[in-house]
Amino acid sequence: MTEETKPMRAPWGDIAPKLTEITDTILFDDVWRRPGLSARDRSMITVASLISLYRINELPFHLGKALENGVTRDEIVEMVTHLAFYAGWPTASTAIGLVRRTFAEADARSASVA
Repeated sequence: MTEETKPMRAPWGDIAPKLTEITDTILFDDVWRRPGLSARDRSMITVASLISLYRINELPFHLGKALENGVTRDEIVEMVTHLAFYAGWPTASTAIGLVRRTFAEADARSASVA
C-alpha cells in the first residue's frame, strides 16, 4: 500500500466510536478520495486552512500527512510565510513552531528506520 493509498483513520475510536466511524467513512474514505484533487493537493489545502483558522490541534497530524502525500518541506514553509500576510503573524508564528516539531519528528522516524 503506497502512502497516498494508506487510509487515514480517526484516533479516538476508544472514546467516540460513532464519531470515528463517520470520520473514517465520510471524511477519510469519501471526501479525501474524490477524484477531483490529488491527496497532495488536498493536503496543501487542508494545511493552509488549518493554519489560517488557527486549528493547532489538528495541524500536526495534517502536516505529517502532507509530507507523506508529497508536499515538500520548502512548500510547507512557504505556505506559512505566505499565510502570515493573510491569516496573521501570530498564526504563522504558531504554525512554524508546529512545522519545526513535525519536521523533527519525521527526521527521528527516518533515523530509526535507517
